[in-house]
Amino acid sequence: MISAAVALFAATVVAQKEAPPAPAPAKNFTLPEVRKFDLANGMRVRLVHYGEVPKVTIRVVEQTGNVDEGPNETWLADLTGEMIQQGTTTRSADEIQRDIASMGGTLDVNTGVNQTSIGSDVFSESAARAIDLISDVIRNPRFPESEIARIKGDLARQLSIAQSQPQQIATAKFLSVLYPNQIYGRYFPTAAMLQGYTLDQVKNYYAKNFGARRAAIYVVGKFDDAAVERQIRNDFSSWTAGTAPTSITVTPSMQKSLYVVDRPGAVQSTVFIGLPALDPSNPDYLQATVMNSLLGGSFGSRITSNIREQKGYTYSPFSQIGTRLHAGYWVEIADVKTDVTGPSIKEILGEIERLRNTPPSADELRGIQNYLAGTFVLRNSSRDGIVNQLAFLDLYGLPEDYLRTYVQRVYATTPADIQRIAQTYIDPSKISIVVAGDRKVIAEQLTPYGPIIE
Repeated sequence: MISAAVALFAATVVAQKEAPPAPAPAKNFTLPEVRKFDLANGMRVRLVHYGEVPKVTIRVVEQTGNVDEGPNETWLADLTGEMIQQGTTTRSADEIQRDIASMGGTLDVNTGVNQTSIGSDVFSESAARAIDLISDVIRNPRFPESEIARIKGDLARQLSIAQSQPQQIATAKFLSVLYPNQIYGRYFPTAAMLQGYTLDQVKNYYAKNFGARRAAIYVVGKFDDAAVERQIRNDFSSWTAGTAPTSITVTPSMQKSLYVVDRPGAVQSTVFIGLPALDPSNPDYLQATVMNSLLGGSFGSRITSNIREQKGYTYSPFSQIGTRLHAGYWVEIADVKTDVTGPSIKEILGEIERLRNTPPSADELRGIQNYLAGTFVLRNSSRDGIVNQLAFLDLYGLPEDYLRTYVQRVYATTPADIQRIAQTYIDPSKISIVVAGDRKVIAEQLTPYGPIIE
């Protein structure tokens, strides 16, 4: 009995040490059929039947946002987005919230750099009613004078909080370095600028930038196709076309530079290392996302392995390709211990050079490909995920098969492609470094990467 038990235990230990089977490659993402048509005023309509849950996501996306602000109007788009929610010519703000709640949803208004969205996720049987309410909100805002002071106060508090956060401070400086005196370089308003905005400015911004010509409505989920189309035509066909989207010209700075945002007494340094790169309309964009994930954009990336796992300089470093219409940038971001600020920068730049000099192995690349393909499918397996992807395609003028072929194109990326992308877009001679930290402690560590620009 004893020998049998020992043998069983030994077999169990051996079995536990066996490596798990390799995961199967992710399947291609299958986008349900998208029914498309345009209204006579230029508004685009995208209808997608998806899922079995009796809910539907409805979102109107306007091609406007912070990009349409003037040099002294930072966050005016955000203020307008908040004011749009404060009632229509026929509904108070409270009535709007009660009405949408009765449909199982909330009204969501989000202002971004290039797009502003207004929508909700509601019960399927409420789809037509929700379209009618969303149409009322976006087409007939009341802009009550009584609310503007309160909303400016809310935004002022948000500004104060953001300007106390190291990554927000570093983001503001980094973008101003990459896009000097340009719309994409403006991140924070001044407190005086924010408080000085008037209701007339809000109304003028709305009148200039909202209209059918810049709009698309996305309806994704379970819904009555005929009823939804009829409601869209009834509510939006008479909407004024408005102006065409703003023409954007960007001239990013490609000069190597080093800036420090002084935070006396800071126990960490927030490091941004990056440069202008490419936007999603570039044919290299998808391969660049694979390169980014391998270099710093995933938990299994090289930079994360180096400065987090091996050296313990930081807890959660990450890199990303930041996208804007007609502009993009690559950046590695890390909150590192103050005494290893310089060594962290050295390791990040070293990993960039290593990838530029030597392509990754096929095995290393395959792990990143599996990660990217799997997360892409998961990210888009929801109503909201599909809406996000369709709005992304429309903004950047991408073909619909971009989504259907994404996974296979990720797997088609080769080690040589990764090296080529790194060589083409991540040029150390053009990199900008921004560090938010205690200057008197870190200045000497930054000497190899300077001089510090005042």
